Amino acid sequence: MKRVPEKEVMDDPAGAEAYAKADFSGVNQAFVGNLLKAHPQAARGKVVDLGCGPGDIMIRLAQAAPEAAITAVDASGPMLALARSAVAKAGLLGRIALVDGYLPGLPLADRSFDAVVSNSLLHQLPDPKAFWAEVKRLTRPGGAVFVMDLYRPASEAEARRIVTAAASGEDPVLQEDFYNSLLAAFSLEEVAVQLADAGLPLAPEQVSERHLLVSGAV
Repeated sequence: MKRVPEKEVMDDPAGAEAYAKADFSGVNQAFVGNLLKAHPQAARGKVVDLGCGPGDIMIRLAQAAPEAAITAVDASGPMLALARSAVAKAGLLGRIALVDGYLPGLPLADRSFDAVVSNSLLHQLPDPKAFWAEVKRLTRPGGAVFVMDLYRPASEAEARRIVTAAASGEDPVLQEDFYNSLLAAFSLEEVAVQLADAGLPLAPEQVSERHLLVSGAV
């Protein structure tokens, strides 16, 4: 199935609110647990989250790794507002720095992070080159990359089946966004080519029926 790009930035407050209200607690906690298991030292150092959304993953990381210094980046005003509220409610404003930033050209220093992480941002981008270039620019030598994203199913019918199986009880706005995200996702082969083109010595692996993971030291 050919990729169908979606709207790059979620600037609709209703969409952002539906996303924030959805129950991603299980997958978000698993993301943090797997990050700490794969990169125990880097994930407890300086960490940047590209496309932080409403901030739940970085809040969970801050709670699990009190020594981590976290920067959370998003280009969506409504998402950052939700993240700021959630971070404040968790009492973590001194631990998590929120940055309004758009790829490429984030206002962050080169090679300044022990770990660069991201969850479900790659498929939102029209050109993945900017994403991987920023990942490479921000990661310290020997630092860790931990990027999870959707990967594209074989057909639209398969995408609908996945949405029904995984999100049938969620807000219809979220269900439609999820479907569009599956159509916009990249294949494993496409991500492998992106990494090679970026000069990153990493490879994607399938970790669920709808997720891929890029994890390793650079």
